[in-house]
Amino acid sequence: MYPPLAVEITTPLLSLRGATDDLLAELAPLVRAGEAVAEPPPFDDPMSLYEVDPERRVQRWLQGVWRGRGSVSADLWRLSFVVVHDGRAVGMQDLIGQRFDVFRSATSFSWLARSARGRGLGREMRAAVLHLAFEGLGADRAESEAFTDNAGSNRISQSTGYVANGTTWATRQGSAAVLQRWQLSREDWLPRRRDDISLAGVAACRAALAISARPPTSER
Repeated sequence: MYPPLAVEITTPLLSLRGATDDLLAELAPLVRAGEAVAEPPPFDDPMSLYEVDPERRVQRWLQGVWRGRGSVSADLWRLSFVVVHDGRAVGMQDLIGQRFDVFRSATSFSWLARSARGRGLGREMRAAVLHLAFEGLGADRAESEAFTDNAGSNRISQSTGYVANGTTWATRQGSAAVLQRWQLSREDWLPRRRDDISLAGVAACRAALAISARPPTSER
């Protein structure tokens, strides 16, 4: 299997699994039904799922995932994971790196089906992907962004240990709005590091992304 698709992060509450076509097929009915739509909406992105026509929405979403999968390089990669809870695919969690081996910084992006919200899964998804970034890939920092009126996403960042890192402008559905930036350093993550999150398939993925080896957290 293509190494990025073989990665799996497991917590007591959920698992993040490489977004294979089989798992995407399980998510497609949720995208078609508008379950991924959130208020306030996120910034404009191929994964923002704004398309009004349900079939066109699914098509654009799949094309975005496949495009990210097919354009992986050392300079820019986007790892897409399907969130699985109680045996059901309920959302996606992405991790994006730009010249990661130089900057050692990764950015997260996610969505969760409306029917799965309010159960603590959003925070657990973030904890899982942070474990991959820091423990698995050797990141020095993690970043996240959300519009200032997106209380849910900003609350998750704060509760996970991120600190505010300024603001910028971005568009959502073509209109400008203020985007809050967040950053979490390795030093701030280490005291929060969890021992109940496991990783699989990371070594082969790291090689595919041309990330130089670094010792795991427990050895530094």
